[in-house]
Amino acid sequence: MTTSRLSEVYSTLIEDRMRDLFGSLSEKDRRRFAALEALRLGYGGVSYLARLFGCGRELIEHGLKELEQLAEGDPVGDRIRRPGAGRPATEHKHPEVVEQLEQTLKHRSAGDPMDDSALWTDLTPRAIAEDIGEQTGIGVSGRIVRRLLKSLGCGLRKIAKVVSGGESPDRDTQFCRIGSLIDQYLQDGQAVLSMDTKKKEFPGNLYRDGRVYCDQAARAFDHDFPSWAEGVIVPHGLYDVGRNEGWLHLGLSRDTSEFACDSLRLWLADAWHLYPQMEELLLLCDGGGSNGCRTHIFKQDLQTLVNEMGLCIRVAHFPAYCSKYNPIERRLFSHVTRACQGVLFDSLSTVVRLMSRTATQTGLSVTVRILEKLYETGRQASDTFKANMPIEFDDILPRYNYRVIPQLHD
Repeated sequence: MTTSRLSEVYSTLIEDRMRDLFGSLSEKDRRRFAALEALRLGYGGVSYLARLFGCGRELIEHGLKELEQLAEGDPVGDRIRRPGAGRPATEHKHPEVVEQLEQTLKHRSAGDPMDDSALWTDLTPRAIAEDIGEQTGIGVSGRIVRRLLKSLGCGLRKIAKVVSGGESPDRDTQFCRIGSLIDQYLQDGQAVLSMDTKKKEFPGNLYRDGRVYCDQAARAFDHDFPSWAEGVIVPHGLYDVGRNEGWLHLGLSRDTSEFACDSLRLWLADAWHLYPQMEELLLLCDGGGSNGCRTHIFKQDLQTLVNEMGLCIRVAHFPAYCSKYNPIERRLFSHVTRACQGVLFDSLSTVVRLMSRTATQTGLSVTVRILEKLYETGRQASDTFKANMPIEFDDILPRYNYRVIPQLHD
């Protein structure tokens, strides 16, 4: 079949449709489609299709080779172009760009004195690109700079709050003590509670971190002044280690030892059906705050609660700088934060609803209640209580470990 006769094979309409189809295909499919048509047309088909599609003969001949490979059973692969094809990367075409990038980072970067492989910079990719252009005369985009930074192991990262503010000499001893107490109480079927107060929340039209799916972003004040809030919410938490259950009691005034003990009192009122044989519970607390190990007022308020309930409470405090190891931090508070992120706390009922929906795949459930009582700060333990403290302190680290035993009064 000659080239002159090939011009009469397809009508004008078919040729238009073939050009439309050719233009819609990927580069790989274009050459294979053209090669298949060339095989069907025979002699002169390559030249005719090259004119029809406006492409080079090399493209069709490349497609013919691929069809031969397919026929012989050789894998051609899913790549549109062969490895190494396409425009060369900027760093390969202009190696001086990488050299200038490293030079720029050298003067505007910092590092870890204990790790020479760690570095960071305060420059943005756009600023680095502009500096490279000024020094080398080669224009690069911020996208290229981000790719080069990634190759150096640099990426956008947040500051990680993981460095301890100090070391407690009793850390290991107390951790072993707490671990043995938890195992003992759980084995005996007694309750193990982790206690702490979560960060204060300010209801109102104030910004909250996080993102949620919505068709329009909620609008908040441009500043987060606490004076613009509609009050304050103090979430006091109790986490049952054995049952994987949490309780949040929302105070509306201040975080005090009396508030912490009232929160525990509310839990005990409902806990008897969970632990009908409960004779004693283990309470895990931080070393400071409203339930600190050094405050006499917490011990006095706890003694009042124990006398009222007729229940012995063993207290184990985490040593200084170790509050993040309290189970409630990672097993309850982190999930509560996640459940509430990105949503305005426009009312107290909204806060209760959001915190109550906290759940995990491991079965965590959360009960939320409100404590409307107003608590005063500055309370001090009585001299009588300090002089005759009816508390049994352990032989092992007594300032962290003790038992509060009910006292019988006539």
